Amino acid sequence: MKSKTRTSKATSKKVFTDEEMGAMQDRIREERVASGREQGVNDEKAVLAKIAELSKADRAMGERIHAVVTKAAPGLSPKLWYGMPAYAKNGKLICHFQPAQKFKTRYATLGFSDAAKLDEGTFWPVAYALPPELTKADESRIAALVKKAAG
Repeated sequence: MKSKTRTSKATSKKVFTDEEMGAMQDRIREERVASGREQGVNDEKAVLAKIAELSKADRAMGERIHAVVTKAAPGLSPKLWYGMPAYAKNGKLICHFQPAQKFKTRYATLGFSDAAKLDEGTFWPVAYALPPELTKADESRIAALVKKAAG
């Protein structure tokens, strides 16, 4: 099934999918929370609540990623970023979990921002596709990446 798209009235061109519009609306809400316009929101509670809303497979993966990231780099602060669980250091996003359902992709990803200290060689990956179930080796690799990214 193809995603619905929003169109520009001036040009009648397809501009954003419903999923993209939803992500932008999530980001606007997150900025309102951050600026103090919406009170009573705890970032970690918000991340855990967002994970709880996910489909069964994405929820299981989100819970594992959250556990691995918070254990590997306890100095990172959980927060929402475009409606996705993310982790920041000194206010700068380091990594995020993108559930497969977010943009109707076939797999979830773990992504890293430009603030992540993963630079190696002349180019390096900034997002990793996650298998349906994480092995202990996968979790160890993720933990090592997150520790390195957090510096």
